[in-house]
Amino acid sequence: MTDAMRLLRMSRTVIYDQIRTGRLPSVTQGRARLITPNGIRAYIALLEKEAEEAA
Repeated sequence: MTDAMRLLRMSRTVIYDQIRTGRLPSVTQGRARLITPNGIRAYIALLEKEAEEAA
């Protein structure tokens, strides 16, 4: 989680909000919530798409 926070420059709270709303894909392993590199790529692609639509 801390790697994703650093890469995306977001707080833990914002990361969990994005996961909860389904915008940031994640997986669970036991009790741990993991954000895969593909999940980060998908989230960035979503942000880029939204920025294009807003312009």
